[in-house]
Amino acid sequence: MKFYRITLLLITVPLLLSMDWPSSSAIIRKNFGWNDEGLPHLGISFDADGSIMAVEDGELLYRRVEGDTASRLPSPLGSWIALDHWDGIVSIYSRFEEKFSPEVPELVEKGRLLGESGISGWSSRKGFYFQLLDRKERRWINPFMIITPTEDIRPPSIISVRLRDTQGNIFDPSQTRNFSQGRYYVIVNAIDTMLTPNESPLAPYRIICSLNGSEIGVLNFETYSVRDGFLMIYRNGLVPVRQVYAPYPAYEVAELWFSRGQTTLEIIAQDIAGNSRNVIYRLIVE
Repeated sequence: MKFYRITLLLITVPLLLSMDWPSSSAIIRKNFGWNDEGLPHLGISFDADGSIMAVEDGELLYRRVEGDTASRLPSPLGSWIALDHWDGIVSIYSRFEEKFSPEVPELVEKGRLLGESGISGWSSRKGFYFQLLDRKERRWINPFMIITPTEDIRPPSIISVRLRDTQGNIFDPSQTRNFSQGRYYVIVNAIDTMLTPNESPLAPYRIICSLNGSEIGVLNFETYSVRDGFLMIYRNGLVPVRQVYAPYPAYEVAELWFSRGQTTLEIIAQDIAGNSRNVIYRLIVE
């Protein structure tokens, strides 16, 4: 198993570096950052048929079993459990089978059985949903930044790159070489894949846009923050997710200005393991 560099901006508690995955056999169906019909996926959805375990020692923060009469409102998470791992980091396990949920003590040890994969809440297939939340900073964390990912040697794929002008016209730089000067938005459809059975396409970890060798846009799928009631993603600063995710199933990666002359546009997609894929377009701006 390989170990990868972890961004120190997010990791402030040494305890978290030893977190395990909640299942050793589950298959990732949707990962953190996936464009889910115009909305970001804030955790990892697993297809699974087995036990769900605590990723680290923690304290039981909340437990709800589907059908609980304490609230008359249905929960999209179905049956779910939240564990506090101190310093504001919370792990959330949801949409599992409530019929086989064991009693969970106030203090939970790493690896303890929390439930069984199943169907509850807003789910239609057997599995469970896993999330990490930083309550202090009010942000959702990509679990791959804390829990060591499995070995991955396959680079992401760049499905398409499009440029949209201020009038809403869409251009394919692989088909159109000549552009008018002005402002454009870079829209990229990129996916990652992992070497697992029955794999699904996943969101990449980072998408970079460069113009004439200089980075002008870096979209990081590391955290989502809540600011003034709006969900934000980091793209050269915090921007609303609705702006980045609106061109479903792609992502708006950057805003650029074309000046007259020859221009080189490069798009790079990276995964958490450091594998990368790039495309380069040499354009003429008139």
